Amino acid sequence: MKNKKIYPWIVVALLWGVALLNYMDRQMLSTMKDSMQIDIVELQSATNFGRLMAIFLWIYGLMSPVAGMIGDRFNRKWLIVGSLFVWSSVTYLMGVAQTFEQIYWLRALMGVSEALYIPAGLSLIADYHSGRSRSLAVGLHMTGLYTGQAIGGFGATVAAAFSWQTTFHWFGIIGILYAFLLVVFLRDKKREVEMKIQPSAALPKESLWQSLKKLTGSVAFWIILLYFAASSLPGWATKNWLPTLFSENLNLPMSEAGPISTFTIALSSFVGVLFGGSLSDRWVQKNLKGRVYTSAIGLGLTIPSLLLLGMGHHIVSVVGAGLLFGIGFGMFDANNMPILCQFVSSRRRATAYGVMNMTGVFAGAAITDLLGQWTDGGNLGMGFAMLSIVIAVVVCCQLIFLRPKTDNAD
Repeated sequence: MKNKKIYPWIVVALLWGVALLNYMDRQMLSTMKDSMQIDIVELQSATNFGRLMAIFLWIYGLMSPVAGMIGDRFNRKWLIVGSLFVWSSVTYLMGVAQTFEQIYWLRALMGVSEALYIPAGLSLIADYHSGRSRSLAVGLHMTGLYTGQAIGGFGATVAAAFSWQTTFHWFGIIGILYAFLLVVFLRDKKREVEMKIQPSAALPKESLWQSLKKLTGSVAFWIILLYFAASSLPGWATKNWLPTLFSENLNLPMSEAGPISTFTIALSSFVGVLFGGSLSDRWVQKNLKGRVYTSAIGLGLTIPSLLLLGMGHHIVSVVGAGLLFGIGFGMFDANNMPILCQFVSSRRRATAYGVMNMTGVFAGAAITDLLGQWTDGGNLGMGFAMLSIVIAVVVCCQLIFLRPKTDNAD
């Protein structure tokens, strides 16, 4: 634990487990619609199901900048532990709920608790890893999200074997136990800016408005905000609606479509973040724009994949498109925080990522709600295909306007 070279990777390993639970708990609901709608009839409407998914995103988005500000000002260890404990308790209570209203408000509470994790977790990893290992460390952490997404895809399978209530119960218990593990092994790290000043000098704390003013005064931050929000549209579309798309386009029951779709994305994203992280860490040593280029290449791969996902009706083309999307999105995902570190000081990174997360999640909530309506109208595939146009535009903006001058802004 005291080895300075090993412990940063122990932090990644510990937070990998949190990331897995974070996405497992939110993903499993999207695959258990068929099981739950037997007991909760309101879920038979795709529009209502879209509302259920969207309330989580709206609350999660509203809380994200607040969570980032808290992460920049308080101990991140206890923020992560508390967040995990609460959302795992909510997951357990989902198995107790008997009405649509109860499920609806529990999802809202989960949005509050899960929002606290990502800004604090990524900020902590970025502080433990700099330079040559930052993108790889962030990428490894992101594989936890994709693994959780894959495991969550088996929610329908577990629910079919036992019940949806039992599935929520056991996944919730696992998270609660893991929170106690973090109490013992996880510890926070002083920000780099704090470590650079003399011990006798006190670092003046920025007010909330000072932090936001400095962030919003940066053109680069607005560009990052734009492409992050736009890229979140297909990101959240695949998380919430890909099982349904696979089921409809391939004529598969949800108990099969859920695991196939989520495992396809998770496996390929796993490859994408590892490749994108290591490529970016090497490229940035030769060219400061290397992280931007790696991210843009990844987003570029999602353009043809979205077209194939939306228009394909054969398992080879649809699964192949899912694999291509996952690789590309993984390359993009591994470089979001490292690119942010090139433009934003460590004092404001959690706040900045919280604001990014808010805009991305709001975009996700909007597309989740819209695709729910399009699903009822039989146009889900067309919705996926049209997202490729948005990505093409933001890739151009990213390449033209992002010009980093350092790999670690002070």
